Amino acid sequence: MNTANVMNASRARLDFARSAPKAFRALVGFDAAARAGLDPALVELIQIRASHLNHCAYCLHMHTGDARRAGESEERLHMVAVWREARHFFTERERAALALTEAVTLVADHGVPDEVYAEAAAHFDEEELAQVLALILAINTWNRVALATAKVAGTDERGRR
Repeated sequence: MNTANVMNASRARLDFARSAPKAFRALVGFDAAARAGLDPALVELIQIRASHLNHCAYCLHMHTGDARRAGESEERLHMVAVWREARHFFTERERAALALTEAVTLVADHGVPDEVYAEAAAHFDEEELAQVLALILAINTWNRVALATAKVAGTDERGRR
């Protein structure tokens, strides 16, 4: 690690929730609205996959813990990152959601391909698809907040607000 990185690592970054409380509360509300009515296991799979892709250790730690507490198996948690090679661990619906998560998270690379969108639309009705899309947008925003503010994995503060 070079000197600039050491200096940056030692300098505290802002507390987003405290410094932008209206924006933080709006994001919490958006997140809650996005997950409403979705299967909790699917919610965690989407959040875990986006967090993998965004290299967000803080969110990955949080959502794998949430998934475990909700009864998700260690086997499936270990397979999320390689879901295409471990297809039999996931339902068609979950695979469609994971593919959409990847396309939206990595949208700058190739957009959202028609075939990925069509596969998701085949497994979710219009309202559910909108909820899944909203959840993908929410977790990508949370990942960026956590990364920009240098949140440390294992320091989940949700219960302290």
